[in-house]
Amino acid sequence: MSFIRSYVVPEGFPHSVTPSYVPYMSWRAMKHFFGGAMGVFTTRTLLNSVGVAQSKAVPGAVAINWILKDGAGRVGKMLFARQGKKFDYDLKQLRFSGDLLMELGAGIELATAAFPQLFLPMACIANVVKNVAAVTSTSTRTPIYKAYAKGENIGDVTAKGESVGNIADLLGTGLSILISKSNPSLVTSFAFLSCGYLLSSYHEVRSVVLNTLNRARFTVAVDSFIKTGYVPTLKDGNSQETIFNPPWRHEPVAIGSRFGEAFQEPASFIAIKPMFEDERYIVTYNPTKDKVYALLKDQAKPDDILKAAFHVSNDLLW
Repeated sequence: MSFIRSYVVPEGFPHSVTPSYVPYMSWRAMKHFFGGAMGVFTTRTLLNSVGVAQSKAVPGAVAINWILKDGAGRVGKMLFARQGKKFDYDLKQLRFSGDLLMELGAGIELATAAFPQLFLPMACIANVVKNVAAVTSTSTRTPIYKAYAKGENIGDVTAKGESVGNIADLLGTGLSILISKSNPSLVTSFAFLSCGYLLSSYHEVRSVVLNTLNRARFTVAVDSFIKTGYVPTLKDGNSQETIFNPPWRHEPVAIGSRFGEAFQEPASFIAIKPMFEDERYIVTYNPTKDKVYALLKDQAKPDDILKAAFHVSNDLLW
């Protein structure tokens, strides 16, 4: 119990955190366990592919290949950082998408075993993908921990959360080292560990309860209000939120758009302007782009933004 109090749970637990903290940390630990186990197989495969295990490569060339691989990853991490505010309002979606990318990168790394002559390009691509995934993880970590902290204990919650992840990672690594000695099938191992990792990741982000509204949670609230007359609780709204949207999915709504995006010609604006004379926003539909736009006037306040978003969502639902 002393170990758990010192390294696993925040001081004052369970009163120092919200009720959803335990499910989140349980799934987070499972995800890190599978991630640690996967790391053993990917590292071993990369070393074999680059030529260290077979002693076929010149040491200098091996080092250069490895440095180039890591350098490409850092460039990818830097470029993805431009996503900016998406890390704040769509953090669940980005966290899960990042974990999908992490497994994609691991799959590419394992594929170098079949194509060792393509080690450098494949390893570079894999490292770019995994570093992008790392950005999503580090950027969404603090807002999630903040949602669980009660009072001024965000530092303690963060430290214990990272400790749990590291412990689970070490356990997964140790078990994977023992299993890898029997040379199991890479395909079977990847399939099992990847499924475990992604399943844990999905439940991890699904268990997060945030007290702010983004587009997904707002849509859930509006849909419930229109159909039942009731606004869902924070827990219900978060549990019904869509976690993954394919990149190619058409977004039917744009809030805070520019004039040129919303209107095809000035005549359309002139025709609709009188309808919103008393509002601090304008809602319009652009048939060319098949999208509903909400334009905010200069004097718009947070309540006006919320009203515009409700107006847009109501139009779509009906």
